[in-house]
Amino acid sequence: MNPSTALARVLVDELVRGGVRDAVVAPGSRSAPVALALAAAERDGRLRLHVRIDERTASFLALGLARASGRAVPVLTTSGTATAHLHAAVLEADVSGVPLVALTADRPPELRATGANQTIEQPGLYGDAVRWAADVGVPEAGREAAQNRYWRSVVSRALLAATGALSGDPGPVQLNLPFRDPLLPDGEPVLEGPWTGRDDGAPWTAAAGAPAAAGPIEEGPRTLVVAGDGPPATGRAWAAGAAAAGWPVVAEPSGGAWTDDAVRGGALLLGAPGWLDAHRPERVVVVGRPTLSRPVSAMLADPRVRVETVVGTPRWPDAGRSAALVTRAAPPSGPPSGGDWAAGWRAAADRVGAVVDAALGAEAGLTAARLARDVVAALPAGALLVLGSSTPVRDVDRLAVPRGDLTVLANRGVAGIDGTISTAVGAALAHGGRAVALMGDLTFLHDLQGLLTGDGEVRPDLTVVVPDNDGGGIFAQLEPGGPAYVRDYRRVFGTPHGRDLAGVARAMGWEATPVTSVADLPAALALGGPRVVVVRTDQRAEADLAASLRDAATRALA
Repeated sequence: MNPSTALARVLVDELVRGGVRDAVVAPGSRSAPVALALAAAERDGRLRLHVRIDERTASFLALGLARASGRAVPVLTTSGTATAHLHAAVLEADVSGVPLVALTADRPPELRATGANQTIEQPGLYGDAVRWAADVGVPEAGREAAQNRYWRSVVSRALLAATGALSGDPGPVQLNLPFRDPLLPDGEPVLEGPWTGRDDGAPWTAAAGAPAAAGPIEEGPRTLVVAGDGPPATGRAWAAGAAAAGWPVVAEPSGGAWTDDAVRGGALLLGAPGWLDAHRPERVVVVGRPTLSRPVSAMLADPRVRVETVVGTPRWPDAGRSAALVTRAAPPSGPPSGGDWAAGWRAAADRVGAVVDAALGAEAGLTAARLARDVVAALPAGALLVLGSSTPVRDVDRLAVPRGDLTVLANRGVAGIDGTISTAVGAALAHGGRAVALMGDLTFLHDLQGLLTGDGEVRPDLTVVVPDNDGGGIFAQLEPGGPAYVRDYRRVFGTPHGRDLAGVARAMGWEATPVTSVADLPAALALGGPRVVVVRTDQRAEADLAASLRDAATRALA
């Protein structure tokens, strides 16, 4: 084998040995050795390959696959600006702790800083956003056994860093892969002789002994658990433990703790000042990374509340700079200690839920808020729900009934709207069953190319539900502004697009179903995917409804 082919075949072999089962490729010439090695591995039944036209779509597809499966997923690009298009997904993977592996093909070092075609300084491109990075070096002839050890060791280390096997801190890594010509195989490559790996398909380097958790958290005063975005298994464990201890749980949808034991509409409860004065917790245990709700953030910054943060990694959330304790403690194990105070939280959640359901009744019509509640309620047990990071995730958080029998994901690390379709497609492919994504119209248009799949590519059973209010509806919920804000709102915040989104979806090869009434929604959701369901709503009406729901909840709790 020529040196480029040897590196590519050894790299892919070691990725598979290390647990990789899906890989994503965006086309390019400098990355040809690895792309062909991945295609060969797919033919041999060792992994599943996904090919996308552009690198941003490819990277968020890989992010969705990795987020839903928990496995490391590599995404391969050619050199130059192609590598920069991975950056947004790398940033999301960093903050969310997703094991994304950026394989960036590169020109050889002698072409750097010369003005050569498609050549930039790729080593260190992603800065501190990666857990580990290596500029692997150009493969050479004549050092086969030494290079085999080096390449396999580097790949193993990258996977261990990405998955957090030893650190407990998963996240993205980068392997920068410079190649010289020839880039194409000069025969049928075979991994034998000096190119072999460990016996029995074992990885070159394995890991044991991940960081252990401490014992159960101490019993304490009136305790509320706030669960933000984070690993689903951790969130589920804390929801169950808090229920056993009688502690109320305010949970964001994408953290695993959004189960039947979580209080519905927690942000609405915390936004009712009079009620909170009488029911304020003395201690808040934070699990995951809460980012959705201003009332939650305000409570965490309240000096009358002791904040204790549970961590599984060397980093922890503390946006209010208020954490008094950081701990690896396990969930409580009971017995119940919440008493009447905890029962008051549950009763208040029931009252708020009744107010929400009344406000979203049939006479209110099909609003984005009602859509969020009804989509969650309509999903079958075991389904996947992917939420866009603007209004939909907030509507679900405030208005829907929590469900522990769903898998709910969202890109809440950096909370961008970019790549949401691609993330949902990747997550749906990893999930393997019924999947729905709920996102706003600008989020949909921002990643429209995520709908595009080439011939022979696997297509998921995914329904993308889009409340179409012709622009950025979340900005209508900004604090009141003066005349200049009102005058310029539509152009610089509302950003109306004026497009028929059902027609746009069909042009990208997806089935599309417009929904114009409440009665039509269940049938549209039952059709299955790949499909886009477009629901026309009104920006200003949505903002007014959000305000009226807050006021109604406050009155109900008075």
